[in-house]
Amino acid sequence: MSVARFIADQRTFYRVPVAVCCAILGLSAGWFYKWVKAPVTAQLARRRELDAKVRELFDASERTYGSPRIHRDLLEAGWSVGENTVAESMSRQGLYGRKPKRRKGLTKQDRAAAKFPDLLKRDFTAPAPSLKWCGDITEIPTGEGKL
Repeated sequence: MSVARFIADQRTFYRVPVAVCCAILGLSAGWFYKWVKAPVTAQLARRRELDAKVRELFDASERTYGSPRIHRDLLEAGWSVGENTVAESMSRQGLYGRKPKRRKGLTKQDRAAAKFPDLLKRDFTAPAPSLKWCGDITEIPTGEGKL
């Protein structure tokens, strides 16, 4: 947000006089009014048009797409724009895509290791204690320490 836009918003939403805002920020009121009356340049008009299209595509993606995907969609729609320009537009508007959740495995299985036979045949019940031992990790806590 530009300083001039901030001053304009304070005037519009909170009825703070322009002179007060400019005095607090160390600016002249004349500078603000010059900004208000400045003509819209072709570059500014294109930036506003791009911002509107980026916002539209971002909302259409349910607020998940980042700048690479929105850039691709803009190219398909016939726009001639770079990915960094799209990223800058999104940053300027406060739009951030949702990053995909990555699966975080704790261990990686050794595919070359020999497979062990299932000696219990998935039957974990035992007629008496200490006849069947099983565990899902490499160490089993016991009364005398880890096994």
